[in-house]
Amino acid sequence: LCVALARRERLRARPGVWAVMVGAAVLFALDLECWHRGILLIGPGLATIIGNFQVFFIAIAGALLLGEKLSGRHMAAIPLALAGLWLLLGVSPAELLPTFTDGGLVVGDSLAGVGYGFATALFYTGFILLLRQSRGMAGMLSPVANMAVISLACAAVSGAGILARGDSFAIVDAASGGYLMAYGVLCQGVGWVLLSTGLPRLPASLAGLVMLVQPALSFVWDILLFKRPTDGWGMAGAGIALFAIWLGLSGASGGSGSSGARVCRPDELEGGSDAAPHEDK
Repeated sequence: LCVALARRERLRARPGVWAVMVGAAVLFALDLECWHRGILLIGPGLATIIGNFQVFFIAIAGALLLGEKLSGRHMAAIPLALAGLWLLLGVSPAELLPTFTDGGLVVGDSLAGVGYGFATALFYTGFILLLRQSRGMAGMLSPVANMAVISLACAAVSGAGILARGDSFAIVDAASGGYLMAYGVLCQGVGWVLLSTGLPRLPASLAGLVMLVQPALSFVWDILLFKRPTDGWGMAGAGIALFAIWLGLSGASGGSGSSGARVCRPDELEGGSDAAPHEDK
């Protein structure tokens, strides 16, 4: 918003454009909600890898809704990704099935976390599709103004959810406040600017590899910082899943390619199909 105001960019748009931007904001808020809940249940590494399965959902949506053709790499990547995820989870089928007790149906943390991960990918796919639509409508805003409006609307939706649940906005200590500031300014703000500037200048395959740094390091840091228990099979599964995501990114063509660049998160999306990668977090 500050950048848009400094550039004196127009923030007023037609009602139809506003409706699409608000719809994107709602989906983005749901994406973040599910992603954060997944992190609490299965850790940042696995939650981020599953969230990046949006690459495949975007490709499938493009084929079903936009008439785009799935590439051979996409067709090979999807089963590879699922196989890698299975190894990465490191649980038996019984552990992923809901169980019945006297209190009713009980869903284990692993199943719930995986569910939130896939919901993250689905909501992010919807967000990307509406974001692209908002950038192609008559009377659309500039990329910066567009993201400013969507980000503010997303914050309002998230805030309304917090109030509805009766949660608190209080920041418990200075360290937590510092982490939030660093996350917002560096990871989301600066990261979005750098990605939206650099990725359009790279070949699709190289851009896909660059985008994989984020989920890969999320998994590594999950092991090093949060002591995630991971055996050899889990490491192999992470490698297979990341390789499948790279196949999906580098196998994208045309519109799918730019929107699929979402291995970082909502932060990186400056111009959608205009000049930036997708979003990714």
